[in-house]
Amino acid sequence: MAGVMKLTCLVLACMIVAGPITSNAALSCGTVNSNVAPCIGYITQGGPLPGACCSGVSKLNSMARSTPDRQQACRCLKTAASALGPNLNAGRAAGLPKACGVNVPFPISTSTNCNSVK
Repeated sequence: MAGVMKLTCLVLACMIVAGPITSNAALSCGTVNSNVAPCIGYITQGGPLPGACCSGVSKLNSMARSTPDRQQACRCLKTAASALGPNLNAGRAAGLPKACGVNVPFPISTSTNCNSVK
């Protein structure tokens, strides 16, 4: 379990440093990842949903006001979900916004077409 958390932290740190930034979007992957970082344990291992996770999801949703911002957030979340590999519980990731009571305009999934997000 400690190995999974170390790997998760390493992956998150790499995504924050190397995350793509588009010129039209104000959101960076670093911003997106830092807001959803408290959710990693929940979507990989289950257990109770941390309040900090829902606060981050809500904050991120309110920051992504424009189509380019929502598309960028989608790309960042998709990359982060892919980076978790077999540790990702796709059902918990997809259900995260609903569990937090936040209406996100796209599914959190490795198969989401972020270009279609409006």
